[in-house]
Amino acid sequence: MTWIRTIGFPEADDTLRKAIEGQRALYPAEYATPGFPGQLPGQGIVDAHSLLPDALFHAFATFGALMAPNLPLERRQHEMIATVVSATNRCHY
Repeated sequence: MTWIRTIGFPEADDTLRKAIEGQRALYPAEYATPGFPGQLPGQGIVDAHSLLPDALFHAFATFGALMAPNLPLERRQHEMIATVVSATNRCHY
C-alpha cells in the first residue's frame, strides 16, 4: 500500500483505465493472473502512479516492451537480469 493519494481502478477515469489496461496488454501472459486473489488491475505498485496516467503507462510499458517474446533473449534470461538488477538495487519485492 502506498502512502500517497492514489486512484483505484474502480474510481479511475477513462484516461487512467486506458493507461492501466494498455501497459498490462504489453506484459507476458504469465502476468495476467493477479498475485493476490481478488486484486484488481492497477493495484499494487502501479497505484503509486495513478495520479499521472501518462507516466504510469510509459513507466510500466517499458517493462512490457523489454520482456517482448520476439527479442533475442529467452524469457529465463530476462527474468535473471531483472532479478540481478532488483537484488543490486536492494528491492524487496
